[in-house]
Amino acid sequence: MKEKEEGLKLNLDFTKVKKIAVIEEDFIPVAVQNIETGKVLFVAYANHEALAYSLNNNIAAFWSTTRNELWVKGATSGDTLTLVEIRVNCDQNSLLYLVIPKNENACHTNRPTCYYRKINSNQMEFIYG
Repeated sequence: MKEKEEGLKLNLDFTKVKKIAVIEEDFIPVAVQNIETGKVLFVAYANHEALAYSLNNNIAAFWSTTRNELWVKGATSGDTLTLVEIRVNCDQNSLLYLVIPKNENACHTNRPTCYYRKINSNQMEFIYG
């Protein structure tokens, strides 16, 4: 996992959707964006429970496809995301959470976004340390 998170070798997981498609939970993708900076923080998933929690508490919550349970971002780390607005796409099959992060870093790797590398000439390079 360390090499995947900290390395520069491009090894994209094109099987992710296939792996989570077998989960017997209904969910949709959620793009999460910092409303103040415009940075996309990460992409996650929400089911009915996560959406209801988010709306009722003004805190971003998701459905963890890895643990198959409700994931309230920051519940253990303190890096909560205050929910400002939820937008729905044209086909009503994905959401956009506009949030304000409590702390500077939204990614578990201690970076402001999970998108901290970019592809340049088929190689990856770091954008954020």
